Amino acid sequence: MTRPANTPWLTPYLTVGNGRSALDFYHRAFGFSAGNVVDENGVPTHAEMHYQGELVVMFAPEGAWGSTARAPRSLGVECPQTFYVYCDDVDAMHARAVAAGAVSLMAPADQFWGDRYCMVEDPDGYRWGFGKPVDKTAGKNEDGSA
Repeated sequence: MTRPANTPWLTPYLTVGNGRSALDFYHRAFGFSAGNVVDENGVPTHAEMHYQGELVVMFAPEGAWGSTARAPRSLGVECPQTFYVYCDDVDAMHARAVAAGAVSLMAPADQFWGDRYCMVEDPDGYRWGFGKPVDKTAGKNEDGSA
């Protein structure tokens, strides 16, 4: 096997301001669960987070292992990418994330590409989009007509 079970071929590895805060936020806001967490003297220096039973993101705090990498918020820049995560209920995910402290950048709405989608920004300045394919059969008769 070339990769661990329940691990995608590509996993983002983020730099966060505070590992403990990030673990708490991602759990409260998105329902991610902690996987492997490397803790040094009470400070998480590496963390893996899972969603729907699969690894979705890993991160380390600023300064871990002598790194000079910084989170977008610490650098004062707009994050150039958005992490797109499929979920069961976009509206509920948006509400949960905002209640946990995320900033809403795009309220849930049906999009031209066929997904219901929203976007939020986490406390470290990373952007997260949540989507679900729009049910194209809603409101149609059994024969497929509207």
